[in-house]
Amino acid sequence: MAKPHRQVIGVDIGGTGLKLGRFDSEGQLLAEQLCPTPQPPAPGAITTALVEAIEALDPERQADAVGVGLPGPMDRSARVAQVCINLPGWQHVPLAEWLEARLQRPVTLANDGNCAVLGEQWLGAAKGIDDVVLLTLGTGVGGGVILGGQLFLGRRGAAAEPGLIGLDPAGPPCNSGNNGSIETFCSIGALTRWAGCPPDELSRRATHGDAEALEAWQRYGQLLGCGISSLVYAFTPERVLLGGGLSAAFPFFAGSLQQEVERRVLAPSRQDLVIAPASLGNGAGRLGAARLALERLPGRQG
Repeated sequence: MAKPHRQVIGVDIGGTGLKLGRFDSEGQLLAEQLCPTPQPPAPGAITTALVEAIEALDPERQADAVGVGLPGPMDRSARVAQVCINLPGWQHVPLAEWLEARLQRPVTLANDGNCAVLGEQWLGAAKGIDDVVLLTLGTGVGGGVILGGQLFLGRRGAAAEPGLIGLDPAGPPCNSGNNGSIETFCSIGALTRWAGCPPDELSRRATHGDAEALEAWQRYGQLLGCGISSLVYAFTPERVLLGGGLSAAFPFFAGSLQQEVERRVLAPSRQDLVIAPASLGNGAGRLGAARLALERLPGRQG
């Protein structure tokens, strides 16, 4: 009789929600748990909420390891959340150690954008692609980079943060301490600020041909295209994927984005480049976190 597949848990920590899934070693979702992020999102409160959610998700302890994605850089050992700029109070939090003490299972941490790009590479729009840049367009702008088929983490584990690349040195302040980053122009809050209405209303108006809404989405594509052009020059990826809530509006800004990239990037650097929406939606992060748990942590072999 064949051995059962190994099971792991993948977690995606967001500013408003905690998304958890129990997966087998093929990436099949076996069970899921969705719950609100404690407010305020203090490290201790989130730790307790995660332990309770994991116990509810896996009451029979079938999963032998846990991967957790967070909005910020980890240390090189993937055990300490160094800073989470959209989660106040998160500086040098030893979350893996805290969770292991209560779960009695090994835990690994990663940036949530890195988790999302791994999920897309495993079972989504980046499957079979070795050089990929992903941007997650949501409350913030995160992302991840895969080069040569491997997750790019940089010298100390803190790369890459594509949403924090600068567009305008005199631009709006960013929670990171930067000014004029991609995030300050292309996040949900930023778009709402400079367009004058939230993205869902802007999309509804654009669907009905509203000229101002269509113009706003065109400007959004230009701003995002400017940022993506820098990323293309740095990494020359085969594919740039756009995830997060704003990616649903891709048809409205795809044209101006593509034009901006073609205008700014020399042809050899963008040869065969495809810019497209990610395909796994909000499930990419927890799937990628599960993938990291399978790759990094010991456990039963399936």
